Amino acid sequence: MRILFQYLFPLLLPAAVYLVWTWIAGKRRRTAEEPPLWYEGPWFWLIVAGFFLMLAVLGLSAITGGGSPEGTYVPPRSEGGRIIPGHIR
Repeated sequence: MRILFQYLFPLLLPAAVYLVWTWIAGKRRRTAEEPPLWYEGPWFWLIVAGFFLMLAVLGLSAITGGGSPEGTYVPPRSEGGRIIPGHIR
């Protein structure tokens, strides 16, 4: 789930919004003019916007996540057949 929200979702969101917009715009047009073809769209700028969204999400998770820099890392361990995940104390 984390990979989906931190990497894929911000990267693919601009393209998905554009595809939905062209689909809606195509349905609204009832004239002889055809909707734009998918390869004529602004794909380069959509990819750039996706990378900026991905960087923003990664930066936000780096700022808000994690433990204290002064803390001590406790590695994962097994207790009574259960795995206790690693954490910062």
